Amino acid sequence: MSKYPNLLLSAEQSRRRFLQTGVLLLAGANASPVFAQGEKPMLRIGLMTDLHYADKNPAGSRYYRETLAKIAEASRKLSDARLDFLVELGDFIDAADSVDVELGYLKTIQKPFAEISENRHYVLGNHCVDTLTKEEFLSTVGQERSYYSFDQGGYHFVVLDSCFRSDGKSYGRKNFVWTDANVPAEELEWLADDLKQSDKPTIVFAHQRLDNEGDHAVNNSPDVRKILEQSKRVTAVFQGHSHANDYHQVNGIHYCTLRAMIEQSGVDNNGFAILEIDPSGGLKIEGFKKQASYQWA
Repeated sequence: MSKYPNLLLSAEQSRRRFLQTGVLLLAGANASPVFAQGEKPMLRIGLMTDLHYADKNPAGSRYYRETLAKIAEASRKLSDARLDFLVELGDFIDAADSVDVELGYLKTIQKPFAEISENRHYVLGNHCVDTLTKEEFLSTVGQERSYYSFDQGGYHFVVLDSCFRSDGKSYGRKNFVWTDANVPAEELEWLADDLKQSDKPTIVFAHQRLDNEGDHAVNNSPDVRKILEQSKRVTAVFQGHSHANDYHQVNGIHYCTLRAMIEQSGVDNNGFAILEIDPSGGLKIEGFKKQASYQWA
């Protein structure tokens, strides 16, 4: 049930507005306006997901080599935005038959991605560690851990890693089935403690979905959601993996699934976003090309 009973728009009006413009307005009648005229955002964050870069022929709706052109277009938009930081939400690369080839994919896409922002964060996706280990992926992109948190601009941010089998073993070297995605007990304990230690509003970044229990979801997503809800501080979760725009609000937390960059041929089918946080805590997602836009107060 929605925690926003006083919607500015009726449910049917909101649905029609979303279908027409891709903008979902979820502002309470007595809430502060989202981005008042002339107001500058407190934080500006670049978001993209499921780039699946690989030097191989298209398969189905996935055009692997075209990711380079799509990220070049994203770079032009995002570089001008003066981002505070940049996040990729997993499946940065696609699978390869050997470690050397997959490392080659990673080094190729890492170069234009790194040029967008000096401050970058990488969420591990199942394809990131199809042939590589987590250590190989992370050392190549210059990130120490697969799950961690950080503070910036009055907000607390959490990066999660759901690339674990149900027995707790990390994904790597083709040792997993992609539908067996889990947040292990050790990480759940860390997450609960991390959220208790913070007094700031919090945003979570994930790859596999946390808002449901379907094929693209974390198997123990109810356990993760319980921790997020009990903290009373998590405002939104940004995730990828299922390749299509989607949005749910679950017990007062916004769950926004971003559209995959890899899908369909040509830059007109690109998809990426800028998340802006205003000084009063309003969130605005400006989507480009096939990525939907949203605003929440």
